[in-house]
Amino acid sequence: MFTPTHWKNRNFTSILLWPLGCLYGLATALRIALTRPQKINAKVICVGNLTAGGTGKTPVSIALAKLLAEQKRNPFFVTRGYGGKLQDVLVDSTQHSAGDVGDEPLLLAKQASVIVNHNRFAGAQKAVSLGADTIIMDDGFQNPGLHKDLSFLVIDGEFGFGNGFCIPAGPLREFVYRGLQRAQAAIIVGADKNNLAQTLNIPTFHARITPIISPINNPKIVAFAGIGRPQKFYKSLQDCGFQIVKTVDFPDHHFYQEEELQELISLAQNNNAEIYTTSKDYVKIPAHLRSNFKVLEIEITWDAPEQLASFMANNL
Repeated sequence: MFTPTHWKNRNFTSILLWPLGCLYGLATALRIALTRPQKINAKVICVGNLTAGGTGKTPVSIALAKLLAEQKRNPFFVTRGYGGKLQDVLVDSTQHSAGDVGDEPLLLAKQASVIVNHNRFAGAQKAVSLGADTIIMDDGFQNPGLHKDLSFLVIDGEFGFGNGFCIPAGPLREFVYRGLQRAQAAIIVGADKNNLAQTLNIPTFHARITPIISPINNPKIVAFAGIGRPQKFYKSLQDCGFQIVKTVDFPDHHFYQEEELQELISLAQNNNAEIYTTSKDYVKIPAHLRSNFKVLEIEITWDAPEQLASFMANNL
């Protein structure tokens, strides 16, 4: 889905939908309250958020796995594999496609082993049977089935909590105060333009999305993305020195048809431009077309990595 424009600020549409948002928030709270989480024989870290759309959970999850590996732990990711048709599988990036397991598991698999299962408890059990001593849930903060030892809320520093309403009136997956009661820490990605660090009342860490820049041969580009907030991606490209001649937005987790990709290729050729997308989108491009597309690789840079590593060590 595309991020609705009324999610950012309160307006007539969001206020009209506010009663439905209240029902959504109450339903989420009731589901969590009535479910008894199940424990496994490993520590569980949840990397979640309170809003729908892109906050940077996946790159944060990868960065946390790197810190855990430095602490001599053996982390496994457990994720539902949105959009994939396979379940209860150990991801093999040489054999599985995004259509098999979803787009994000293929990115996570570059850092650590990944189990795809809608049932997080069953997925975590499988990970433990394969040698995991730490489970990282990429998303799943509102999934109460698996006991969590440490929950991080990832927050987009620019977007914050949007208009403060629950879906469909706003971007919230649950009421903010209820989510903060279950979280042990927050990670604000990007500049904290809403001054949330002063109000969250839980330990807060800061991070930045840092592009990994390759030499620019042709600054003119066509950019496209199927992510929660594509404007963040386009802004990163501009900050790297690219001249964007055209942007094309697709819904989050969109699976690309060959006709759509051929249209992008023609658009770039007509503008003497190259085509850039995200790594999440690139894994969904058929192999025979990938040479036409380039990726802006990114990584998470921590403001205080030693403090974060110490916090995790002390809470696991």
